[in-house]
Amino acid sequence: MQGEPEILFWRRTDVTGLERLKLSISADAVVAESTVICVEDRGFRLDHRWRLTPDWRAQSLDVERWGPTGRTHLNLERTDGGWCVNGRRRTDLDGAEEPDLSVTPFCNTFPIRRMPDGAGESYTLDTCFVDGAAMTVQRSRQRYDRIGPNRVRYVDLGVSAGFEADLEVDDLGLVLRYQHLFERVSPV
Repeated sequence: MQGEPEILFWRRTDVTGLERLKLSISADAVVAESTVICVEDRGFRLDHRWRLTPDWRAQSLDVERWGPTGRTHLNLERTDGGWCVNGRRRTDLDGAEEPDLSVTPFCNTFPIRRMPDGAGESYTLDTCFVDGAAMTVQRSRQRYDRIGPNRVRYVDLGVSAGFEADLEVDDLGLVLRYQHLFERVSPV
């Protein structure tokens, strides 16, 4: 997929909402820029921009949210051994492997690309969970279980402990269907 950016769309299946993501992959970096429009939480628009290494490890996440109470901004940046939120080091996030932004299935791709291929294999990680409604960041734990080719079960072990969903992904590990929440759609 190197070269021309790819445009991806996901629609929410639990509430009215749509995401448009522009994905650019080069030998030097992976960059994603996206806008989410959703009626959840009294309606909002959320823009998020990701900068990743060529092996799909997040280096930064920049989020802007417009809602009924105005605009809020959040920046998450990987540092040596940890993370900074809005320029301040957060030691409670030390060791967290990746960000997880609640309003998009895009960030599920990062751990899915690193998990073993065999059915029955699992991958567990700590994340910097970014709540898109509250614009807060906290540490959370997740597990991904391989249930077949291009099929993964997501298990939340942290903030939303007990939540599970089956995910169907394409060959890049990008979500096609996220049970209960998201479905990739093609523009007409």
